[in-house]
Amino acid sequence: MAEIAIICFPRSLDGARRIKEFMGGEIIPYSKDAFKQAFQFDKIIAIMAAGIAVRNIAPLVRDKWEDPAVVVVDSGLNFAIPILGGHHGGNELALRLEGLGTIPVITTATEVMGKNSVENIAKVFGSRIVNRDSTKNVNTALLEKDVEVLCVKGPKILLVDDDVTVLKRNGLIVGIGANRGVSKNEVEEAVSSALSEIGAGIDDVKCFASAAIKENETGIIEAASSFGKEVKFVPHELINSIQAPTNSKAKALGLIGVCEPAALALSEEKELLLKKRIYGNVTIAIAR
Repeated sequence: MAEIAIICFPRSLDGARRIKEFMGGEIIPYSKDAFKQAFQFDKIIAIMAAGIAVRNIAPLVRDKWEDPAVVVVDSGLNFAIPILGGHHGGNELALRLEGLGTIPVITTATEVMGKNSVENIAKVFGSRIVNRDSTKNVNTALLEKDVEVLCVKGPKILLVDDDVTVLKRNGLIVGIGANRGVSKNEVEEAVSSALSEIGAGIDDVKCFASAAIKENETGIIEAASSFGKEVKFVPHELINSIQAPTNSKAKALGLIGVCEPAALALSEEKELLLKKRIYGNVTIAIAR
């Protein structure tokens, strides 16, 4: 499914097509169920009056961390106004629309004051926010002063107050090898099993990695997409330049391995947290 849903009335279809051509997405004609359908997407662009969009999303809004970002754009594509999830993709989406000559109207306090939000800081560090409730206090503090960012390396035990936000790096690289014709479900189950072995979750993953020989393997590609992660295919020259700790049948294909060297090739610390594990038709290694 496309990342962006573009909801419009028939009179705004040309504008919706311009947006789709510029940034991709799926056009959904306006109806009483259009927003309910669009809430399955990560981001929504609503080409209509803000009041119409607000009335439609009101019954659907549940949680700021789970709801999609919603940006309202007028029918002339003059202004883009995030009305939901500004710090969760809405502001970024409105700013991207500047490429069409649309003026972003940003209303979140930190951005208005020229400050970075906790959410943006987490993104810069490639991290996720562990204690989400803390962001309200910390973002309020950021309006008044600079807030120090500390890096604590373990082993440590960290005890924090409600006005301290804890970030955890999303730095894991999941290397994937697979037999030809592997299914999406097999890859998904293997990834989930491997992550559980090291006490990690999909939110801790930066990206997936495999060898270039697997770049047309739809099971790997579709599994990565279902997890919302990018999969990178590592050139064979780089694969073979890395010392992999486990012997691999890939030697018959001229490769030293697949999942381990692919994960190590893209990792920052060049350390395997999980050496190659075999899950049916899939092999997984995890590096950081």
